[in-house]
Amino acid sequence: CWLNSSDHNTPFPLSVLLQVGFFPSECVELINDKVPQSVTNSVPKPVSKKHGKLITFLRTFMKSRPTKQKLKQRGILKERVFGCDLGEHLLNSGHDVPQVLKSCTEFIEKHGIVDGIYRLSGIASNIQKLRHEFDSEQIPDLTKDIYIQDIHCVGSLCKLYFRELPNPLLTYQLYEKFSDAVSAATDEERLVKIHDVIQQLPPPHYR
Repeated sequence: CWLNSSDHNTPFPLSVLLQVGFFPSECVELINDKVPQSVTNSVPKPVSKKHGKLITFLRTFMKSRPTKQKLKQRGILKERVFGCDLGEHLLNSGHDVPQVLKSCTEFIEKHGIVDGIYRLSGIASNIQKLRHEFDSEQIPDLTKDIYIQDIHCVGSLCKLYFRELPNPLLTYQLYEKFSDAVSAATDEERLVKIHDVIQQLPPPHYR
């Protein structure tokens, strides 16, 4: 690679130019006593004592933050129930089955054996109230008159929990296999195939 200097007619190898320090004049910008604004803006400014103390404080604060487990023990941090991955929720709560499903199914088996328990919807305000209590890691008293008189809100809460799972109960990964299983020709074949696919569910989903 050869370059011609504007001040010389003799071509110089690029390696020589870089070593000696000669560059084509069009590649060099002369700076007068007045430094351009673009250059001054790019130079980092020294940190003031006030800002230095603030940075030190922030570093100390970040290092002394309590762990997630300690925040949970103090009741400051609450784990989500609805809209949380099933495996993650069970790992954080230490349960085998979500408490919301356990409480609701026990209530339905005792009080909700009525026509259309999962077909009819409950009152929206009651459903939201129950959801809020479970999301606050509380176990609501489902034997209150408000819920006994609106049994369908408990069934609706169960459906809401399953509907908001990021990965459905039967999982996206096994969707095709479940679809093939239910399309089997006979009831017996269908039952065998569905049973086989269920065995492939992740443990939290299987339970």
